[in-house]
Amino acid sequence: MEPVQLHEALASFSEPWSPRTIATVNDYDVRVFKAQGEFTRHSHPDTDELFLVLEGSLTIRMEDGDVTLGPGQLYVVPRGTVHQPFSEQGASALLLELSATVNTGDSPGALTAVRRSL
Repeated sequence: MEPVQLHEALASFSEPWSPRTIATVNDYDVRVFKAQGEFTRHSHPDTDELFLVLEGSLTIRMEDGDVTLGPGQLYVVPRGTVHQPFSEQGASALLLELSATVNTGDSPGALTAVRRSL
């Protein structure tokens, strides 16, 4: 495998909320995505979800309080926790989650994305 250039991976697509798998670690995908506006309120009953912000600001809305992340900050949403990512000005981020994880979790809808690899 060749080294992955995160900025090049992010520059290869423009659609917000449409993650791309850039690597696989055991049964987990390393994904990058762009955020703009509100995402679907959802949970992942069987897996945690790690967010690492690369650029911009991303807020993860949750019932127990919001978590706002800037570049270089990460947060793990525990399995089963209802959350809603949001970015008013836009953000780029990295996700680590089980390969079989659907981005909208238990709330499929218009923003549900198929698994895509770069």
